[in-house]
Parts: sequence; C-alpha cells; structure tokens
Amino acid sequence: MKWRRHRDARPGIREQDLVDTWQVVSLLLDYPDDVLLQRVPMLRGVVEGLPDAQRMPLLEFLDHLTSARLGALQREYVDTFDVTRKCSLHLTYFTSGDTRRRGVALVEFKQAYRRAGLEFDSEVELPDHLCVVLEFGAMQDWATAWHLLTRHRVGVEVLRAGLAQRDSPWLPVLEALRSTLPPLEGSDAEALLRLVEQGPPQEEVGLEPYAIDPRLNPRPEPADTTAMLGTTIPVGAPR
Repeated sequence: MKWRRHRDARPGIREQDLVDTWQVVSLLLDYPDDVLLQRVPMLRGVVEGLPDAQRMPLLEFLDHLTSARLGALQREYVDTFDVTRKCSLHLTYFTSGDTRRRGVALVEFKQAYRRAGLEFDSEVELPDHLCVVLEFGAMQDWATAWHLLTRHRVGVEVLRAGLAQRDSPWLPVLEALRSTLPPLEGSDAEALLRLVEQGPPQEEVGLEPYAIDPRLNPRPEPADTTAMLGTTIPVGAPR
C-alpha cells in the first residue's frame, strides 16, 4: 500500500500548544502508575491552557484517571494495548504487521532520530512506539516527529478505531492527538477502511533485528519513555 505523505501539511495550532499536547498524550498513553497519578495536578494545569480541541478530551481522561482504581486501570491498560491487535501502540505494526517490511520501517524510525541528533536505545522500547515518538517530538524535534506521525497517519486512525470499538477510556487521549494532525484524504481514507476490516498484514518471518512482536512482551515494569530519550523537559517549559 502507498500512503499520502501530507508533505504540504503543517500543524494548525501554535508550536507550544502542539508540543505540550504531545507531551501530555505521551504520558497518558503510558502504563498508569502512582507516578502518573502524582503528576495529574501538573498535567491538568498544562491542559487548562490548551485550545478547546485538545483541552476538552484531555480533561475528560484526567477526570477518569482520578476517579478510577489504579489496579483496575492497569489491568484494562494491559488488556487494551498489550493484547488487542487493533490497539497496538507501535505505529509500524498497522501498516507492516509481522512482515519483513516492518524491520525496514523500524530502521527508518531510528535513522530519523539519528538525523535529529538522538541515538535511540532499542533495548528499552521499539522506536515506533507512539509514546516514544510523541516524547521525542515534545522534547527534541517536533518537525521530525510530525513527519513520522503524518507518514503513519493511518496507523493512528486504526488505533483510534480500535479504542472506539472497545469504548476505551483512552479514546479521548487519541482524539486530542488526532486534533493536532492533518485529516486523512483520498487513498489514505480508503486504506484505513481496508486495515480496519482486514487487520495488519501477516508474515511471521524476517523481522530481524526486531523479531519479537511487542504486543507479546511481558510487562515487568512500566515503560519509561523519558529514559529512552536520555533527557527530560517539564511539560510546558520554555524551549
């Protein structure tokens, strides 16, 4: 399949609002733990300053986060993102599945990070993880992250459709992310319908050096996307 690259598309919101939204989304899509709960007041303060399209869905999830029991939320997170194929947080999985093409796509992510001055540690997480891409865009190079996200725009939509099908509490977080990206057009919209109906392509060979399906990895500890990037920038801090 060929995808439109949205080469002429540009963010429709201010750069600061863009990176703040991506930073918040990256944290809210990560495995929920006590640290995340402690960050809720800070995140709410940042979200309150965003435009309506980003503020409203993010506040909806923050309200859910503060009212839900952490253990139940953690179990639902694993059942949603670690088990359900249509809710994978790995962008290349949707368009390449378990095929040889996925190994090439993952290398392209690492090369994009390298060109932006970052050597990515694949032993912690795969480079196409949505939280990693958003964290990278918020902290280091939003333009490179924008290119990666728009190139894999269909994957974001498949993830959104999977969350909608489950009536997932994380759906508003995806809606906030979608509001920062260009809409699907033409062949991308058609490809989305095919992917939602048929699922990612399958071929259980040729993914070296990324041969393990990340959906099947055990989760001994929550992922730390900031550690993958080797630096931290507080949400809303001047850049």
